[in-house]
Amino acid sequence: MGTEFAASLRNRSELEITVKGRRSKKEHSTPVWFVHEGSKVYLLPVKGSETDWYKNILKNRDMTLAAGRSSVRVHAKPITEPNLVQKVIKLFAAKYGGMDEINRWYSKLDVAVEIILS
Repeated sequence: MGTEFAASLRNRSELEITVKGRRSKKEHSTPVWFVHEGSKVYLLPVKGSETDWYKNILKNRDMTLAAGRSSVRVHAKPITEPNLVQKVIKLFAAKYGGMDEINRWYSKLDVAVEIILS
């Protein structure tokens, strides 16, 4: 399952995440940038810890990732440790055109999310 989904991530710059609302309990989907490294996918919330979908996964860590016609249910792991957050930021900068581009789109860089594809 995870390897099939991982193959669908090749040559993509975005995937769609679906999370359950922390108050409404309704599902919400949004496109996000991501980095795929080995068996892991990293996400960087655009407004950091103030991002709604990030707040939602703090309440319910189950989410769906979709890329093209492929999707997978996963469990998100919030990352708050500064050194690990910086590692993810560097991976994003390498994929998406450097820190100028990251700073252009991301207003707060205090958290990240790790997802293990199994």
